[in-house]
Amino acid sequence: MLTKVVLASCVVLWISSCAVNSAEDLMTRALRLMSETPLIDGHNDLPWQFRKQFNNELNKVDLHTLSTTHTNIPKIKEGRLSAQFWSAYVPCDTQYKDAVRQTLEQIDVVHRMCEKYPETFMFASSSKEIRDAFAMNKVASLIGVEGGHSIDSSLGTLRTMYQLGVRYLTLTHSCNTPWADNWLVDTGSEPSEHNGLSLFGKQLILEMNRLGMLIDLAHVTVTVMNQVLDMSQAPVIFSHSSAYGVCPHKRNVPDEVLKRVVKKKGVVMVNFYNDYVTCSKTANLSDVADHFDYIKKVAGADIIGFGGDYDGVTRLPEGLEDVSKVPNLVVELLRRGWTDEEVKAALGNNLLRVFEGVERVRNEHTQLNSAHVSGYAGSTIRLIPLLYLYDKYEIQVSSG
Repeated sequence: MLTKVVLASCVVLWISSCAVNSAEDLMTRALRLMSETPLIDGHNDLPWQFRKQFNNELNKVDLHTLSTTHTNIPKIKEGRLSAQFWSAYVPCDTQYKDAVRQTLEQIDVVHRMCEKYPETFMFASSSKEIRDAFAMNKVASLIGVEGGHSIDSSLGTLRTMYQLGVRYLTLTHSCNTPWADNWLVDTGSEPSEHNGLSLFGKQLILEMNRLGMLIDLAHVTVTVMNQVLDMSQAPVIFSHSSAYGVCPHKRNVPDEVLKRVVKKKGVVMVNFYNDYVTCSKTANLSDVADHFDYIKKVAGADIIGFGGDYDGVTRLPEGLEDVSKVPNLVVELLRRGWTDEEVKAALGNNLLRVFEGVERVRNEHTQLNSAHVSGYAGSTIRLIPLLYLYDKYEIQVSSG
């Protein structure tokens, strides 16, 4: 009898040891993949916390010891974060008031953060600079403006923000702009004002294509999603949205749109906010992995990314409480049978492909618009893209 007990105990210990070793092996594999491919997160609201907690006075902030946020330098290093789109967000109540000024201040604070911690952050505004920062073991720091109200219906403001390094614009936040409907319209709590995009909104999409600015469809109605997918020559992103098929929240992406994002070669960067993960106040890491699995099943691994929404939400899943925990999610994906290539795609390769696609469209516009043909009497012929006919061009002749 004693022998049987001893043998049973040995078997239990052996099984436990295998489980521990297996988990360790998966973590080793996860960290190896994260050392080979940059983890690019689509949305982090740390700049908003700078404004909210410190009035953007970075002399009062030590990112090495800051404990009131989901994000600080030790957590970034532990989480193997390689590139971050920092959100330049200001609330909807600034619309028609001082949204542009406040947004410029948020853009400024990202630049100042990079200057204050040059050993950790490297400001980036291109796919190449993301790769360069990764090679230097620094966090590529990009800027996304969260909400079309921040440009005050001005293409000039959009272009100025691009020159300041902004590389995506979320078309709306949780409010309609004078040219686009936000996701709350789909809940029935707000009326549609434009049936999606107004004429100006459609012009803005073309201008973003021309500039090389990523179009972010988080926060918009399904109608806007489809209109942009119809119009845009470049791939699009959802910087922090999850799968509607798992959690039917109107901030999430429905299956028919996921399938269109594949054709556009875009990316959906999964949000970790409990309310968008489980449609409830509680969630865990496995629930987030369910969104990754679901999107992969519906549309393939080539459209998936990470869009944690850290420091912009109040409830996060157990196991993903802050930026340091992201490797745990990679381990879970590996445990579920994701291949190394699929994990690398989600970590950053998908976003890099999208960014390069957007840059390629920009370069094509640049080459096209610089094409001049000498005409009679010194006239110049310039090709101007028509609003809806992307494969056709209006010929404009001017003297000089």
